[in-house]
This record gives sequence, structure tokens and C-alpha cells, in this order.
Amino acid sequence: MPVYSMTGYANVVASPPNGEADSSSARPSSISVEMRAVNGRFLDLSMRIPEELRSLEPLVRDLVSAQCRRGKIEVRINTQRESEAAWPQPQTEVLQRLAGLEATVRAALPQAQALSVHEALQWCRTGSQAAGELDGVALGAVKSCLTGLMEARAREGDKLVAILLERVQRLQELATEAEPLIPAVIQRQQQRFLERWNEALTAASAQANVTQQALQERALNEAAAFAIRIDVAEELSRLRAHLDEVKRLLAKGGELGKRLDFLIQELHREANTLGSKSAALELTNVSVEMKVAIEQMREQVQNIE
Repeated sequence: MPVYSMTGYANVVASPPNGEADSSSARPSSISVEMRAVNGRFLDLSMRIPEELRSLEPLVRDLVSAQCRRGKIEVRINTQRESEAAWPQPQTEVLQRLAGLEATVRAALPQAQALSVHEALQWCRTGSQAAGELDGVALGAVKSCLTGLMEARAREGDKLVAILLERVQRLQELATEAEPLIPAVIQRQQQRFLERWNEALTAASAQANVTQQALQERALNEAAAFAIRIDVAEELSRLRAHLDEVKRLLAKGGELGKRLDFLIQELHREANTLGSKSAALELTNVSVEMKVAIEQMREQVQNIE
């Protein structure tokens, strides 16, 4: 499955067939559908649809929701006419029907206002259009635009995957660099312990109340505590396991943004622990480089669905 970015844009313009069109109806000459998508924690769908196509809103919402799981998506549907000044020619039967309906309403509600010329023309325009045919054209344009949006999000997702895999490789290289540094650090510290041991033996000769065995036990305890404190083998193993899981998810595709976000938090935690246990400048530098790469991954993961 592809990896989708939450960022994308698509635009489609469709024209109704003219076979059954009435030139006096001023029906729309084209219908444009525009979709914009940006990142968001949940699916936030907003729509702007003209009144003549308002009945399509639930269906459009269902179509978008079936394809998109997260992100802020804006859907705009507009109608264009050959001439916005071209008004329909009112038919006598339509006007008579409006007059009858107005009389019925005002008989029951004397305070109701009379229909204006503009309102009457709007009713004539609505009644003169083949509503079902127009809805079908608009719905087809919505589907085509949604397909274009998903293709744009997939292309953006491919770029994000390439960036993330590059950062994963960099983190794996840094983990490999960190491993041989640990024995060298331990060896240097052991040398320091030997120096302290010799100093303690020299000082013990002047203190009768301090035995050689007590000094040896103290030195061994200090060495053991230090070895435990600087042991980062477990952190490096977990970091590699998290990186392998990131690669597996990216290869699988689908809806994985939240899972990747969780793994990024775990990677950051391991890098922090590595830095806190660092007993050498080399390990500190590796930890800093890891944090930079992980933060770059976090920025990209925020855009993945």
C-alpha cells in the first residue's frame, strides 16, 4: 500500500452535456471542484457547495471520508455560466404555480412577505434545470478530483518515505559508530581506577584503621557501578529495533502516521539515555547527531496520514 501525505491539491472542471440543454435556462456551463489538504491530527472536512448542489453534501462527505483518514481537507464546488447576467425566461405555467403557492401561504400567514422578482427568477432557474443530470456531472467531478488528490498525496508520501529512510540509515550508521567507543571508554576508566587504587594503597600505609581489603572492595564497587552506568548496549539494541520497525512500516504503507509518531518518541528517548550515560565526548557527539536526525524525522512524520 502507498504511504499518503496529508498535504495535497487537486482541481477538476467538468461541463454538463449540451444535448438537452435549454439556452434560455442559463444553466451552468461548467462545474469546478477544488480540494486542498493539509496535515491535522484528525479528519477535519469543510465544504463550500452552491445551493443548487447542496443535496450532494452528504455523499461528498462520505466519498472523502472513505479515502482520507486524517488531515484538514477543504472541498470547494463552484458553478460557472456563460453569462452571469443571462437570466432564465420565466415560463407561464411556472409563474402561475408560484402565484398559487404564494396565495396559499399568504392565506395561512397574512404577515408573510410577497415574492420579489429576484426570488421568482431564482425559482424559475432552479425549476428549469435538469437537477439529476447536473448532480451526476458534479458527482463525477468530485470523484475525479478526489482521485487526483489521492494521487498528489501519494506522490508527496513517496518523497517523505525517501527522506525518512535516509534518516534511518543515518541513525543506523551512528549506532554502529557508538559501539566500538564503549570498550575504549571502559578501558580508560579502568586505567583511572588503577591509578586511584595505587594512590589509595599509598595513603593506606599511613592509616592503620583502613585495611587493604576494604580499599579493594571500594574500588571494585566503584568500577562495577561505573560499568553499569555507561553500558548503552541495551539502548543501542532498542534503537536498532525501533529503526527496523520504522522500515517495516514504511514498506508496508497504509495509515501509519500515529505509529511512526510513537516510534519517533521512543527513538528520542533512547538517544537521550545514550547522551546521559555518555562518559566520553565522542559518545556525546553521537547522541547529539542522533537527536538531530530524529527531530528531522519527526518533522516529516507530522505530514504522514
